[in-house]
Amino acid sequence: MTELEAGSTTGPRRSRPISPHLQVYKLTLSFVMSGFHRITGAVLYFGMLLIAWWLIAAASGPNAYSYFEWFMGSLIGRLVLFGYTWALLHHMIGGIRHLIWDVGLGFEPAEREFMAMATIVGSILLTLVVWVVGYLAMGGPR
Repeated sequence: MTELEAGSTTGPRRSRPISPHLQVYKLTLSFVMSGFHRITGAVLYFGMLLIAWWLIAAASGPNAYSYFEWFMGSLIGRLVLFGYTWALLHHMIGGIRHLIWDVGLGFEPAEREFMAMATIVGSILLTLVVWVVGYLAMGGPR
């Protein structure tokens, strides 16, 4: 069957993709941060299960709450909570970056890369600050 018989009126087929794909794009920090923004959004969606568990445990009584408190106090629970804190802050700062773009600023390559790096550094630093302040408010590690 020829191209014209198949309904194509544009000529011979090209050996390139119809739309750009991951192999076409140059891997920049801004591009990677776009992916992280999507991933942290998904993490926050599942992190809501932690908040729901906390509220249900608090409403269910001391036994249920003590189990929640035990899990969050364990090493795995603290790592999950630390990761959730970082995802929340990283997604927030990424949202601010998108807000800056929405007003028409920050589109130059150097500006995009700076804001991407600021998203990484800012989210890590803010996560550490939140956890240090939290530990100090609790009276130190238990």
